[in-house]
Amino acid sequence: MGTLPQIFMRNRYFSYICQLAKKTSLTVEDHTDYYIDVDKVIANKNPRLKKFLPKFIISYLKRIVHQDEINGVLRRHGHKQGLEFVNSALKDLGITYRVYGVENLKLEGRYLFASNHPLGGLDGLIMMSEMGRHYDNIKFVVNDLLMNVKQLEPLFIPVNKFGRQSTDYAAKIEAAYASDAQVLYFPAGLCSRKVKGEIVDLEWHKNFIQKAVKHQRDVVPVFFSGRNSEFFYNLSNFRSKLGIKANLEFIYLVDEMFRQKSKKIDIIIGEPIPFQTFDKSRTLNEWALFVRNKSYELAEELDF
Repeated sequence: MGTLPQIFMRNRYFSYICQLAKKTSLTVEDHTDYYIDVDKVIANKNPRLKKFLPKFIISYLKRIVHQDEINGVLRRHGHKQGLEFVNSALKDLGITYRVYGVENLKLEGRYLFASNHPLGGLDGLIMMSEMGRHYDNIKFVVNDLLMNVKQLEPLFIPVNKFGRQSTDYAAKIEAAYASDAQVLYFPAGLCSRKVKGEIVDLEWHKNFIQKAVKHQRDVVPVFFSGRNSEFFYNLSNFRSKLGIKANLEFIYLVDEMFRQKSKKIDIIIGEPIPFQTFDKSRTLNEWALFVRNKSYELAEELDF
């Protein structure tokens, strides 16, 4: 059959399929037997495509988004909200992790937790779960596409990663930073890629430094161990070399999450960096790199 990249390179609808994966909602509002139904989504979004799309591609999509497994989780826990849903889903999926540096979590004060992003989804669930054990009020700044996950909507603050912020989004972001909630953030935006043989984040964007200073939040660097499959990184590099801008590997992130079962995942929490540190002696981009380096330095303190 060939790999999905090969199939899509022969199919003029490959970019639409990428969009389809992003638009597939995890909502349980309709209480149907299937909370995710790839067939129905394609038919609703593009009936003509549904008519001509080969069945083996649809079957492949169902398999890599783990339609049956995800629907099982949603049947069992879809009625739950926020941290209750996060913790139940992690337990159901058999995900375990270890935490280091808990002593660096200060219960007093408002913080911005800035972490590397190696896994592309599971690390976010783990971060919410762990921080929720220590703080009553947490908010996660996320890609607005994730607002489709209705069970997590109470924890999310949407940001448009692909265009200008709406007035509503901008107001929600400012309100979150101004509130007493602890803010969680992946400054790279995208999950880590393989660069010169190393699994590392792409550039950390400077806006979290701006927000930390403006709202007087100390920044806590966080490091996650873990990695995705070689296939994921090879696909990312392959499509980049071909000049394909569509984030084709995005549709494999659910599959990558299921691959993490029984694998060791560690979180290391660093010491808070006072917001006064981020002065005019460096540019905002340089301070963002400074915090990024602090995150990766945490891994060197432990013998994995």
